[in-house]
Amino acid sequence: MTQHRIYTTSFASVYPLYVAKAERKGRTRAEVDQILVWLTGFSPAELEAQIAAKSDFATFFAAAPALNPARALIKGVVCGVRVEEVEAPLMREIRYLDKLIDELAKGKAMDKILRA
Repeated sequence: MTQHRIYTTSFASVYPLYVAKAERKGRTRAEVDQILVWLTGFSPAELEAQIAAKSDFATFFAAAPALNPARALIKGVVCGVRVEEVEAPLMREIRYLDKLIDELAKGKAMDKILRA
């Protein structure tokens, strides 16, 4: 079975798109980074290192020191797909991230986004 193209896409190439989406809706890069730190367990410096290294999504999530257990609480639809029904573990992580960025862009409060 061939792997999805997004797995080998550089996270660094998609990161500016996440930031741009948030900023278009009046949110900030710091909020995007806060979501990424919460989801992956990377420190802000480690996150910057992953971006600088141009890690692909597979490497980015494999290197994540502590994926947040509360990410299982993320529910809903992204690109017409229910995130909780995604079978492939890596694709599910990517969809979790997409859903969190969507919630940020829609103006949801950070404590709700981070399932606090």
